[in-house]
Amino acid sequence: MLDQIDKNLLAALQENAHLTAQDLSERLNMSASQAGRRRQKLEAEGYIKNYRAHVDAVRIGLTVQAFVQVHLATHGPEQARNFARMIELRSEITSVWTLTGEADYLLRVYCANLAELNMLIHDVILPHPTVARVQSQIVMDQLKQDAPLPT
Repeated sequence: MLDQIDKNLLAALQENAHLTAQDLSERLNMSASQAGRRRQKLEAEGYIKNYRAHVDAVRIGLTVQAFVQVHLATHGPEQARNFARMIELRSEITSVWTLTGEADYLLRVYCANLAELNMLIHDVILPHPTVARVQSQIVMDQLKQDAPLPT
């Protein structure tokens, strides 16, 4: 179980993963060694999976963000594995969720332009043997950035 100090530590690290043990100690009112040990424990127990930079998609030329709903033609373990292999190979597909409801999968996609999105959908996803149809929504604006998880 996480106590309030662990939750506060996780919240601080989600805000800024570069915080040192000394920085954390000041925020959490504990010694730097205690803060460092708590951080290591949360990492070892899998509460903290990794650290990464949040890169600005537009600044690196990825001006089109879209969500693509995928409906499979047939359902089964082999079809799911084949689809999973395809999406793992495509760097444009940054997140994938399995869903309840009408669509089987929801893909988050970043492309440089509409032509690249069109190519991804029509030349890669739709021709895949497990895919029956897709429906895409192009993001016009993102009102809230990917936020830290509530702790």
